[in-house]
Amino acid sequence: MIRPKVTLEDVARLAGVSTVTVSKVLNNQGRISQATQQRVRQAAERLGYVANAAARSLRGKPSRMLGMVVPEMASPYFAELARAAADVAGRLGYDLGLFTTSRSPDRERERVGSLLGGLVDGLILVGPSGSRQFLRALEQVPAPVVLINYFGPPTHLPVIRAENYQTTTALLHHLLALGHRRIAHISGAPHSGQGAERLRAYREVMQAVGLWQEDLVRPGGFTQEGGMQATRQLLALAQAPTAIFAGNDLSALGVYEAARERGLKIPHQLSVVGFDDIPIADHLSPPLTTVAQPVQAMAQLAVELLLRGLEGERLSEFVQEFPSRLVLRSSTGPPSG
Repeated sequence: MIRPKVTLEDVARLAGVSTVTVSKVLNNQGRISQATQQRVRQAAERLGYVANAAARSLRGKPSRMLGMVVPEMASPYFAELARAAADVAGRLGYDLGLFTTSRSPDRERERVGSLLGGLVDGLILVGPSGSRQFLRALEQVPAPVVLINYFGPPTHLPVIRAENYQTTTALLHHLLALGHRRIAHISGAPHSGQGAERLRAYREVMQAVGLWQEDLVRPGGFTQEGGMQATRQLLALAQAPTAIFAGNDLSALGVYEAARERGLKIPHQLSVVGFDDIPIADHLSPPLTTVAQPVQAMAQLAVELLLRGLEGERLSEFVQEFPSRLVLRSSTGPPSG
């Protein structure tokens, strides 16, 4: 069944505003109150208006530009993914435009809507945080859209992701085998599917061995500062952890800082593991035990899928999960005492 085209008037009617207001909000023009902006964007998302924006753009000439939207650029992981995608796109005759969302679902909708409104021929959306309604709208877009590291409900959009659950389980069993029983976890950013997978694996492993404790989980937001603040809280507990599983390597850098503040030596007095294997992980003192993801292969497949979509190939319900790899270094050891 073909859905009827959604018009500017439809969005205005649902939001209870004029079409002029809708146009200004969706094009980031004029001074519109935050409440009205939110109402308009929610109406556009609910109706799938982004699909119409893309349809208009496709009437013009191809731009030879692909878009990539990432949660942030502070993370070396996203920077590496973007660099790999840009290299692949360049070899295939395309430019790659990179945009960030600051991990905001609202900003994600704005960025995606603008890009599919005429700036790019296809889009790679990394770690999408938008609602199911938002993804349903993207399913109707004529331009190809590929999701990287999406772990939400089933979607018709093609999905490329790296395995998170099994390698998190392997990390934890490595610590358990060393003799650790108080293993803390610094969780990831809100709306992150990867963070949710890592937390799920941590909870299920610790529950299975009878060691689950709610107070050993602290939010870190996938940032170095967040990792440091979370570690300070964990080390201040009456029974501090002997090992910390940081949600990513940036958080692990914060763990190192907080441990040094307390005069703790890694791994002799505190074992630390991370996730992502960013370039600095192997150069820390001591080098960090972590998980490596096949960033280059994921980026290459994402670009290739976009080009296949531009050639008319149907990519509905395509899912490719790449294996991740446990990287054992010297940041872990048996608990002291």
